[in-house]
Amino acid sequence: MHQQEGTGHGPSAGDGPHVSNSFDHLEAGAKTAAGPTPPQPGMIGRPMGHSYPSLPPGYQKMGIPPSASPLQSPKPPYNAAHQPYQQPLAGPVQLTPSMAGLSLQSQTPEALRVVNLLQERNILPHGAVPPPTPCLPQDLQKFNCSPEVFRCTLTSIPQTQSLLNKAKLPLGLLLHPFKDLSQLPVVTSSTIVRCRTCRTYINPFVTFLDQKRWKCNLCYRVNDVPEEFMYNPVTRSYGEPHKRPEVQSPTIEFIAPSEYMLRPPQPAVYLFVLDVSHNAVETGYLDVVCQSLLDNLNSLPGDARTKIGFITFDSTIHFYNLQEGLSQPQMLVVSDIEDIFIPTPDSLLVNLSECKELVQDLLKALPQMFNKTMETHSALGPALQAAYKLLSPTGGRASVFQTQLPTLGAGALKSREDPNQRASAKDIQHLTPATDFYKKLALDCSGQQVAVDLFLLSGQYCDLASLGCISRFSAGSVYYYPSYHHQHNPSQVERFQKDLKRYLTRKIGFEAVMRIRCTKGLSIHTFHGNFFVRSTDLLSLPNVNPDAGFAVQMSIEENLLDMQMVSFQAALLYTSSKGERRIRVHTMCLPVVNSLSDIFAGADVQAITGLLASMAVDRSVTASLCDARDALTNAVIDSLATYRSSVLTIQQAGLLAPSCLRLFPLYILALLKQKAFRTGTSTRLDDRVFAMYQLKYQPLSYLMPMIHPVLYRVDDLTDEGALNINDRTIPQPRVLQLSVEKLSREGHYLGVIKHVLPELRSRDWNCSSSFLSQVLGVPNYSAVPQNMTRLPELDTAESVRFRAFIGWLREQRPFYPVLHVIREESQLKPSFMQNMIEDRTESALSYYEFLLHLQQQISK
Repeated sequence: MHQQEGTGHGPSAGDGPHVSNSFDHLEAGAKTAAGPTPPQPGMIGRPMGHSYPSLPPGYQKMGIPPSASPLQSPKPPYNAAHQPYQQPLAGPVQLTPSMAGLSLQSQTPEALRVVNLLQERNILPHGAVPPPTPCLPQDLQKFNCSPEVFRCTLTSIPQTQSLLNKAKLPLGLLLHPFKDLSQLPVVTSSTIVRCRTCRTYINPFVTFLDQKRWKCNLCYRVNDVPEEFMYNPVTRSYGEPHKRPEVQSPTIEFIAPSEYMLRPPQPAVYLFVLDVSHNAVETGYLDVVCQSLLDNLNSLPGDARTKIGFITFDSTIHFYNLQEGLSQPQMLVVSDIEDIFIPTPDSLLVNLSECKELVQDLLKALPQMFNKTMETHSALGPALQAAYKLLSPTGGRASVFQTQLPTLGAGALKSREDPNQRASAKDIQHLTPATDFYKKLALDCSGQQVAVDLFLLSGQYCDLASLGCISRFSAGSVYYYPSYHHQHNPSQVERFQKDLKRYLTRKIGFEAVMRIRCTKGLSIHTFHGNFFVRSTDLLSLPNVNPDAGFAVQMSIEENLLDMQMVSFQAALLYTSSKGERRIRVHTMCLPVVNSLSDIFAGADVQAITGLLASMAVDRSVTASLCDARDALTNAVIDSLATYRSSVLTIQQAGLLAPSCLRLFPLYILALLKQKAFRTGTSTRLDDRVFAMYQLKYQPLSYLMPMIHPVLYRVDDLTDEGALNINDRTIPQPRVLQLSVEKLSREGHYLGVIKHVLPELRSRDWNCSSSFLSQVLGVPNYSAVPQNMTRLPELDTAESVRFRAFIGWLREQRPFYPVLHVIREESQLKPSFMQNMIEDRTESALSYYEFLLHLQQQISK
């Protein structure tokens, strides 16, 4: 059996220990073909010039394109009440023979409207960029999966691989499978209806030949309808299987019967592994962690079986006996870090409800216990080995807090960063791990259903490229707080507190596996995210959380000539924190087309950007950062060149793009200026690696504001066009271009929102006195505090509007963005200005110069 890395770079059987494949048959099915990886369009290295003249932004003043975007994000089409759906006996696969291979476009749609990017300056929509709607019959489209959960880079699938290659656009899926949903149909049934051949779950896109038989929309096998499925629990009627929730809902959750279990569902098990070296104590993080746990102990997801335990470490490993009946917690020290053993296995992970008082006593005492320590070493590797041994019998989650480079025992590291190379325009070194210790241990953890989450709080280099492997391959997450200090960096402390609350209380799934199936002829060949790949197409997820995203690349192995549409299905089998085995299933259906114009019309520019970002991270690690940067640029050049040569019927001058891809060059330039890929700008190695991790495992909705932040003018908010949410009025100001030109010309208070990073940043020089007094609560500019991070709650209409707007922006993100009011002379001003991605810097092109470079390459 092959093992495969989370990045999906082929088999790596020699990389680590064998991981049990015991869950494979639970979510069993026909394996997705995993043939040789075809060359990806646009990802082929081509030299990119670096000598550009400085050019004025000579844009002609053009009208604003009509915005197709609703101001709020599209609502998922999950109906609480299942609407009756009169599905015809002929299903989607045979909708109309005349549809086969025909162009979906009878006239030029808005998506294909020609945009000359060198002339049209105002290409940003007023609000959010809406995902394209697949060109399906209305009665099918209303049953399609929400794009917030499941979307494809191309909403019209090419008939053949050669047509896909010609389009020069990547084909792939982006998933947010465990997303928090306000409405989720849950079905309890002793019979879960699945295709007998490919094991697809019955869904809205199957065909009912009659009441007794249904045809699978992935492999086309005809299956019998079980007797139990004839009864509809929602309508309490018999004989209408096509009206059941499973056939009415593109996203549904099943309570799984016993055959989906290898063992009794595991309890929720939480182990906290805490760095208590001198460096760690100096940061003050222990107080925040212990207080946050005390505040949220009753809110940890779980039931009466929930277990909890603690390990602390410096140069030795400290365990804590919390057995019921003790008058106080007992510390047990293991100093032999070369051969870690568990001193009292039965009393270190204890039942939370039975031993809550001892747990609370320990949390109150821990911050003071190491106050006087002078121990500077860190034995992180042995502490992780101890965590693995302690959690192996049950599985669970290890939350590891680390503040420095590990210096002792297994996994010890030496600094690899040269601070003089941070601003290098050459290739960046040390993006790969220095040791395979953390990856091998992660694979061991994965085999025992243990995930490791890493919190890195440090002002110095920690080699995240090596340490991050412990989370990456165990389906954990990495959280990074550079320069964390309880006194010197209060905004980081505030962010850490808010993040911890979300982390401790959010939903969690244990011992999970996920499989993605697709219609015969399509194949998946590369996965992106944090996981381990078992048996070709089964993702091992010891933990799954609502903030984890995944992506897959696809190819067309067999021509889809006789198909009008294809389907994709993601099935996530997991144990809930309450001990229920559940299966969450998402199904998406897309049309098949045979013309380049239809492929381009269905291009999803944000999904394409997200997938290319993951591919570029892999390219940076396996080849070089320069290769990855060139590949990103070539992806735009190749697709727009194809559009110009093969889709446009009337040739004209300029850099031409279809309206649906008008933001593509802007997004790619934004990626090139992002911390992960930028060169010539001082970037700490850990900052760069963390940005790469985020690009790989963030859901698309979190990723896009990180790639292309949003700029608003906020000193003149009004109720015009406002949203009304829970009786709150949320202003919706226009989105502005990320250029200093917008700041200097307007000359008033503006805010730039970078949801995914820790700050909501605001710029306030030259701003109006009414804004200062009515919102910031100060009489004049000089009275604005230097490090203002909180807004006063003033009883003014302006204050209410602004606070409502900031609150709404924070709700878009699961983790907490801190607000900074930045004065002209503030130290934060340079980091604010780095968000102005349309402007030229010493080391990077302006947006206009980038467009000229693209035009030059396309015209060759």
